[in-house]
Amino acid sequence: MPRGSKAKYTSKQKRQAHHIEQGAKRRGYSAKRAAQIGYATVNKQDHGGKKSGSGRGKTSNKSSSRAGGRASHRK
Repeated sequence: MPRGSKAKYTSKQKRQAHHIEQGAKRRGYSAKRAAQIGYATVNKQDHGGKKSGSGRGKTSNKSSSRAGGRASHRK
């Protein structure tokens, strides 16, 4: 599989990356950089694309989502 392929991502991960990308665009990043930020954040949370097989699941790290939520609700 070529480098940069998104084939191993689940539909949920792609959806999450797209939402993060939209937020980055609103903050003024270019489309290319926003896409990079979206997938980098999903990689940080889920440790890369989800792979099938028993015992291969890893817990998600939601620290970046928490930080963004806390920042958006700060006065």
